[in-house]
Formats: sequence, C-alpha cells, structure tokens
Amino acid sequence: MSREVLNVGQVRIHSGSVSKEDALREAADILEAAGAVTSAYFDAMQQREATVSTYMGNELAIPHGTNETKSAILDSALSFVRYDGGIDWDGEHVTFVVGIAGKGDEHLDILSQIALIFSEEDEVARLKAAQTPEELYALLASVNG
Repeated sequence: MSREVLNVGQVRIHSGSVSKEDALREAADILEAAGAVTSAYFDAMQQREATVSTYMGNELAIPHGTNETKSAILDSALSFVRYDGGIDWDGEHVTFVVGIAGKGDEHLDILSQIALIFSEEDEVARLKAAQTPEELYALLASVNG
C-alpha cells in the first residue's frame, strides 16, 4: 500500500468501557470521517457480527463489513481504538477495536499486518502501555506498509 491507511486522527484511547454496539459505531464513524466508507458501513459491520464474531484473541476485535457490502467502501483505512475499561464482545474481553475498510483485496494485507502485531505479547503490552494516541500510532506505523 502506497498511502497511509492509518493516521493519528484515527487512533483513540478511552479510559472507560462501552457496549459492543457503541464500539462498532465509533469504528464506523472514524472510517467514515476518514472518507473510507459511506454511512451504510455501520450496518455492514453489524451484519458481519451477526454471522461471525470478529474477536481475534489477545483482547483484539477487528470489525469489518460483509463481502456483500463492498459498495459501502470508498477507500482503504483503519480505525484503532483502545478501551481501557474493556468491552464484553460476545463474552470475550476486548481492549482493542480495530475497524477495517479494505478496497478490493487490500483488507487481507491490512488484516495480516494487524494479526502480526497482535501475535506478539510484548507488542500487545506496549500497545496497552502507550499513554497517548501519538504513542499508539508510532507503535502501529508498520500497518502503513
């Protein structure tokens, strides 16, 4: 990917907890504000969750739309939000919600980058320890390829 799928404005840290639906809404809103998706993408994310949970392990969920809703995707982008209070994600404990919009097959590249970062416990610990969105963004720079 030649352009950045993540910028610091798409990275947030919240001290509290929210519902899964609110986390999905925030992910969709960030992606929409970035110009990557239309307002229909939130529904697409909800459809995906209704069929299969996007919980990935290591306190990570990566909500994204269904294949049928590709038309809601205008460009590739990420949202990255850390909820320090945790979220009950279908019974799993989630701290990190990474919203993904991938144009064409780009979401597979983006997913593999995120999976790589979260496969390392040291990396996850660093992501949890970051004090500011800027620090978090610096740790995530590899997703911009």
